Amino acid sequence: MLRVRKSAVGWAVALALTAAGLTPASPAAAHPTIDWHPCAADDSAECGTLSLPVDWDRPRGERFDLALARRVAKPATREGALVFGPGGPGDSGVERVVNGSSRFSADLRRRFDIVGFDPRGTGGSNPVVCSRALLAQQPQLIADQAQFDATLAGNALLRADCRARTGPLYDHVDTISAARDLDAIRAALGERQLTFHGSSYGTLLGEQYAELFPHRVRAMVLEAAVDHSVGTRAFLDTQAVTSQDAFDEFVAWCDRSTACALHGRDFRALWEGLRGRAEAGTLTDPKRPGVVLTPFELSRLTHREFYDTSRWPGLAEWLQDLEAPTTGRSAGPSTGDAVAAYPFAVFCQDWSLPVRDYREYDGHLRRVARLAPDLRYPTAVFALATCLGTPTPVANPQHRLRVRTDVPLLIAATVHDPASGYNWATNVARQLGRHGVLLTYEGWGHGSYTTSPCVERAVDAYLIDQKVPARGTTCPAVDPDE
Repeated sequence: MLRVRKSAVGWAVALALTAAGLTPASPAAAHPTIDWHPCAADDSAECGTLSLPVDWDRPRGERFDLALARRVAKPATREGALVFGPGGPGDSGVERVVNGSSRFSADLRRRFDIVGFDPRGTGGSNPVVCSRALLAQQPQLIADQAQFDATLAGNALLRADCRARTGPLYDHVDTISAARDLDAIRAALGERQLTFHGSSYGTLLGEQYAELFPHRVRAMVLEAAVDHSVGTRAFLDTQAVTSQDAFDEFVAWCDRSTACALHGRDFRALWEGLRGRAEAGTLTDPKRPGVVLTPFELSRLTHREFYDTSRWPGLAEWLQDLEAPTTGRSAGPSTGDAVAAYPFAVFCQDWSLPVRDYREYDGHLRRVARLAPDLRYPTAVFALATCLGTPTPVANPQHRLRVRTDVPLLIAATVHDPASGYNWATNVARQLGRHGVLLTYEGWGHGSYTTSPCVERAVDAYLIDQKVPARGTTCPAVDPDE
């Protein structure tokens, strides 16, 4: 964990707000610097840290080190820096740049330094850490009022434990704070305006930066956009519809493709059998002998493989193996470290998802099961139990976007995205109005830039030349079997 230290001088950061109460003064005046050096894992990339306030409302207070990485464009073709906002929450932007910079086209890498960072509270940026034992006690699903009450008490213990182990940053890992970090990154890079590509949860960072600093946005791509305007019911319902759509698309692929190990089988009947065994406690994972899969885990592990169509054949094989009963010794208790990173703490500071009691919780589960009759338990329902009892108001509650950028934001959306649903993208586009443009990929998977050459060309033209696609632009689906 990176150390938190007290600054001797701090920054004199003006916090004057606009009449709308949205736009704080930039930390750019403080001229922060990044200490770049060759990365240990790959010295062709540069790694560095940036000292930032834990609490942007107290810029002279405690500080932490934000971890960054970059790959520098050649001077002859360089036009600036492109900052990547990682998803998750909890994905590493440093890892993306050091080991996965091929995600960005060769043209982008020629024109821009590619810069990634680990958002505050994650990865190398003073990660939130908690007792592994307390984390293991969090229920996937809540069965009755007694467990509901126990979860409230357990979550309170977990929050206290995480705060004690993590330090003062624990209470300031929300995405509004991260957006202010992002402007400090922009200033430290010497960029007058920000060129940004956010993916999945990283789009929330982009959206909120555009609200806070609208005139500092040069170009901003929101790939697989998050809709931060929805309350508890709408959050669950939109995610349930999205998950069920992804399930239906996988079944349709299996029906038509011989690359599916279950081609020609009654897939839904097979799935019902697997789910029944999970509910009876007799379904074990062939990849982890003796590990019993709960109904929630069966849904979660299956849903995760919908993210990338290249993983669909492997998912079909895994489900085929699951169908054959397996036996084995149950896995013993973990002998790993006593603490574990907990990036999901960010989510509970970004979302207010209150549930009064078990009766209301059970009503949500029943409604979601009607919307997603096959998966039944979209991963989103885990958020209810995880964030249950979070003190309100949360640091960064949901609201409709209020963006007034000079250049429209580009929303790159996938019709059959299993996680950031197309329903979220269209709602974000409505909130942005003339300050946003929706680019639609008509295929599958979580994200589209690396899947569709058509999307890549449109995104690159926007980032490089600020060429905004015409409204209503679509890109055709890329067949998973091609």
